[in-house]
Amino acid sequence: MLAAMSSPRAREVVLVRHGATEWSTLGKHTGRTDLPLTEAGLAEARAVAPLLARWTFAAVLTSPLARAVVTSREAGLEAEPEPDLQEWDYGDCEGRTTLEIRETDPGWTVWRGPVSGGESIEDVAARADRVIARIAAVDGDIALFSHGHFLRVLAARWLGLAPTTGASLVLDTGTLSVLGTERDTPAIRLWNGLPR
Repeated sequence: MLAAMSSPRAREVVLVRHGATEWSTLGKHTGRTDLPLTEAGLAEARAVAPLLARWTFAAVLTSPLARAVVTSREAGLEAEPEPDLQEWDYGDCEGRTTLEIRETDPGWTVWRGPVSGGESIEDVAARADRVIARIAAVDGDIALFSHGHFLRVLAARWLGLAPTTGASLVLDTGTLSVLGTERDTPAIRLWNGLPR
């Protein structure tokens, strides 16, 4: 799919979700807890490297959390830390699975909340909008290393949609996605691509 991109082309924003951690494997909400990658997560990060070699990046940004920083390094890129790329602050939901949260709050999802002690979806969308503004100032392709829920909100905002649209954009660990345009209209060019 990536090989079919024509040239000349519009600027692209390559999103990389960090590799697996112990908590991501267990489905636990991992916001600001700074967990290391598992061995499988390190392998996922390395597997993205050949795909990233297709671009020459004008900028590479990463969440300052170790799982994203290490993913960028293992993928062969040195990245500048960007605090707005951090994962959703889950507050009291940190370290808990959705099923555990639903034991006391039936039907809960992070997309509907509430996220007690953490960020609202509007807060996360505001950070995503700041990242998009920063992207607009870059002349050329850009790579972003970040986290599942944040990147889903970012993609929704890229498309000009409500941040809750991110609920429909599944994003696995160690995957690559590409945002761009189609005839000047913001578009998703690739989503949740797994290295082959």
